[in-house]
Amino acid sequence: MKVLIINGPNLNLVGTREQDIYGETSMNDFIEEIKEAYFDCEISYYQSNVEGEIVNKLQETEKKKYKGIILNAGGYTHTSVAIRDAIAAIKTPVVEVHISNPMAREEFRHQSMITGVCKGVIAGFGLESYVLAIDSFLD
Repeated sequence: MKVLIINGPNLNLVGTREQDIYGETSMNDFIEEIKEAYFDCEISYYQSNVEGEIVNKLQETEKKKYKGIILNAGGYTHTSVAIRDAIAAIKTPVVEVHISNPMAREEFRHQSMITGVCKGVIAGFGLESYVLAIDSFLD
């Protein structure tokens, strides 16, 4: 099974930024941990602070035959029609993931532009949210 994790802006700072919200484990360390735990899966990881690069990566996935995409679009969750349209344009199912619970945070985080075109949403379980998303793709 092939799964792609795509992270948006500022998620490269997980482990150092706002540790009370995002924890102390770096995203790179966490990705290595889940690759070891899911050794029978091919897990790829991509992070970009640039909206258009995330759109490009989503569009590229059709050629790679992924079972699913786990997307934490970061701040673009609340603003990006372009990312929403890219998700709608591909056949690969996308699970929207958030480390924190956006509904328990500032009001501007309560609206997601991408939820309506995603298979599901997992939020508020810290980095475990990604594990739950991987499990959602297992048969």
